[in-house]
Amino acid sequence: MIITKTPFRVSLCGGGSDLPTFYEKNGGCVISTTIKKYMYITSHPSFNKHQTVLKYSKIETVTNLDDIEHSIFRECLKQEGVEGLEITSIADVPQGTGLGSSSSFTVGLLKNLKCHKREYISDSELAEMACDMEINKLGNPIGKQDQYAAAFGGLNFYQFNKDGSVYVEPIMMSKESYNQLEKNLIMLYVGGEHSASSILKEQSKNMTSLKDKEEGQKRIVELTHELKYELEHNNIDAVGRILDENWKIKKTLANGISNNEFDRLYGKAIKNGATGGKILGAGGSGFFLFYVPEENQKKFREAMKELKEMEFKFDHQGSTIIFVN
Repeated sequence: MIITKTPFRVSLCGGGSDLPTFYEKNGGCVISTTIKKYMYITSHPSFNKHQTVLKYSKIETVTNLDDIEHSIFRECLKQEGVEGLEITSIADVPQGTGLGSSSSFTVGLLKNLKCHKREYISDSELAEMACDMEINKLGNPIGKQDQYAAAFGGLNFYQFNKDGSVYVEPIMMSKESYNQLEKNLIMLYVGGEHSASSILKEQSKNMTSLKDKEEGQKRIVELTHELKYELEHNNIDAVGRILDENWKIKKTLANGISNNEFDRLYGKAIKNGATGGKILGAGGSGFFLFYVPEENQKKFREAMKELKEMEFKFDHQGSTIIFVN
């Protein structure tokens, strides 16, 4: 039996600039952190060695890998030439909530299969393999940030170069500032599930056909560099201001990112002590992330109690093998 544990991520700034239509022309960057919420993938030999059994939100039993309905399972198993396993996936948080669960699944599954084959794979190779699987083989109109976050883990600055290469740099800050940043970020669940692909497909199209959308994304990249500077100089209160401007731009880039209810909730949060925030992921549903100075948090939580809070801590590792028997 092999078990892999792969973290989910929280993107602070720069989302959208990891889409090929943008970074191949302008270059892009994202700052994100992984959190202690995970995707677990367990594999062991199937009782019937001629069957591959997959257990997720449904159960599939096949004798031919081409018959697998779950596209990521199917293509990863075919690529690695592995069959006759029983594989189970369990997640701490539902899919479609803006925490990069699909890429955490892909990264964790590939790591698990490589371990099964006794093949070493580096973090960068794992991230690129997951990107190739999701973007090229499966044709999903998504970016690269989620796969890299899941593979590397931690609080990092990701630079997406025009040639498709990715540079990963840890954000260096004092322990006190790091801990306070963790305390000042509050995540609230607004419910529902979104189709990241449909939102990102429109956003990607807009950045190639509408000049104002491209300029908006360029400003988000500038804000990401500014956030990196402020974090490395331990000015964590700048996070709120940068999140606020980032969100005001982001929600204009495609339909479905925000709506009247989100605008109401955001306004209420700002009125009651938050200095900035954003919907995580592509938008449309899932989690709102807010920066709330500690002295404002009691008032904030009382005002926003209509939404469920999900407590979280930062994670320091990427996808890891936690059990081999």
